Amino acid sequence: MKPFVYQGLPSRVVFGVGSLDQLDREIELLGAKRALVLATPQQRAQAEQLAARIGPRAAGVYAQAVMHVPVETARAARDVAAQLGADCAIAIGGGSTTGLGKAIALETALPIIAIPTTYAGSEMTPIYGLTEGGVKKTGRDLRVLPKTVVYDPSLTVSLPPALSLTSGINAIAHAAEGLYAQDANPITSLMAEEGIRALGDGLPGVIRKPDDLDARAACLYGAWLCGAVLGSVGMSLHHKLCHTLGGTFNLPHAETHTIVLPHALAYNRDAAPQATQRIARALHADDAAQAVFDLARDHGAPTALKDIGLKEADIDVALELALTSPYWNPRPVEREPLRALLHDAFEGRRPG
Repeated sequence: MKPFVYQGLPSRVVFGVGSLDQLDREIELLGAKRALVLATPQQRAQAEQLAARIGPRAAGVYAQAVMHVPVETARAARDVAAQLGADCAIAIGGGSTTGLGKAIALETALPIIAIPTTYAGSEMTPIYGLTEGGVKKTGRDLRVLPKTVVYDPSLTVSLPPALSLTSGINAIAHAAEGLYAQDANPITSLMAEEGIRALGDGLPGVIRKPDDLDARAACLYGAWLCGAVLGSVGMSLHHKLCHTLGGTFNLPHAETHTIVLPHALAYNRDAAPQATQRIARALHADDAAQAVFDLARDHGAPTALKDIGLKEADIDVALELALTSPYWNPRPVEREPLRALLHDAFEGRRPG
């Protein structure tokens, strides 16, 4: 076995149906007294219900989180937190809300409690992203890692099956790239394969029966593991492409990951054979790229970038941006193969 370094991340996880009942205790364990509840505009009602639930511990609600965390939104939320005297933030929702919490923590060190209602997995990472001037920039900082994550599968039942599917495949992407990351290690690789397996098994159950709490719990468990992998190792070509496409063209986050992942896996298939074999095994398939594509297509998820807002003329812009400061990747990132990848993803072709 090759030598390796594994760095565990300092977060607390409360998992299970009914875990939301422990929220008062978790706020108290942080030593906090006034929590600002964060959400998207669409989840304002849920945020207000949560604020009412914790009563005097709620400093207020800020329901302005949006995709890709524009710096203007982050600054406004930080100012509201200061004005209300908040000493912690509770992010209820998906990656957009968690991302907003992270942006606040980056500048203020305000502790974050994350309550995921999707399978984004970002609650388990010290990775943040901010978009300014149409460019999304990411970084790592332990200050943004939520101190506590409350996983209550019952909170994900309201997530429509279609969004559950793309959110879950987004989570699979985190673990898939973790398997061939430059700093991958046996511990994160075990977590990655188990996380992909849990999601691959759970997502069809959610599609068939959206209120199946066992299937929802399997997906949330898988998302936790996949997010923890992303938080521990580096990212590669897939995430570079998705950050570029999402931040520059404002494409929907989970759908972009869902469409790009099969093509990124096909691009790296020969350069990372053991990793892609493990992904295929977790999905009970022969080929990782085709298995992810089929999981999306067969359950109604989008498979073409042209169907979620990208224009063909945008491909060359995305190509140039992706070639600028590329992330490490097991296969060299080269112009013409990358152009072919983007065209295949644009058209929605099944990987060969």
